[in-house]
Amino acid sequence: MLEIIQAGGWLMAPILLCSLAAAAIFLERLWALRGERILPPALIARVRQWHEQGKVDRQRLQQLRADSPLGRVLAAGLANRHLDRQAVKEGIEDAGRHEVHELERYLNALATIAAITPLLGLLGTVVGMIEVFTAIRAAGVGDAPALAGGISEALITTASGLVVAIPSLIAYRYLRGRVNELVVGMEQQAMALLETLYGRGEGADVGSTAPRRRRRAKAAS
Repeated sequence: MLEIIQAGGWLMAPILLCSLAAAAIFLERLWALRGERILPPALIARVRQWHEQGKVDRQRLQQLRADSPLGRVLAAGLANRHLDRQAVKEGIEDAGRHEVHELERYLNALATIAAITPLLGLLGTVVGMIEVFTAIRAAGVGDAPALAGGISEALITTASGLVVAIPSLIAYRYLRGRVNELVVGMEQQAMALLETLYGRGEGADVGSTAPRRRRRAKAAS
């Protein structure tokens, strides 16, 4: 393996760095986007119980904010529960946008790695072919080792760029879909909170209120 890396030339260094960065981002996001961490299953039931028993106070709001991203969204709504429904919706939306941004952390970097590593491989191909033609001009086509070195460098860097780019793109698509699922779950929980505060009739039109996904993400995916 070390011989192959050395044969690939200096462009193997940034390709290897990209591979390490992609692996680190994927593992970190895989751990951070666990469902039980983002959407604790019993949280909305606990919030409903607090509201029905009149136990929503500053201490419990702080507890919610420290609990999970969903807890911070629900706390934003409960903090404005004495105001009208529009004010609660706006508070939930603001908190939701912030939490979506946190869920998407490093995904743009992963997408960038998936895009640039084939270009690094292509650059290695160009560099390798330049070396081939330089060897031909200096020694003619009879210098087989010189020609083979340039050709192997071109092929190794191209293959390495694709080997990094393909898994990176798969990881990006998977994580993007995971974020979308979590955002939908947060929307549903926020709708349940509004129904608890104002009743089903008044809260039925809030499907796009709390943590609303930016539509540019769907276009990018």
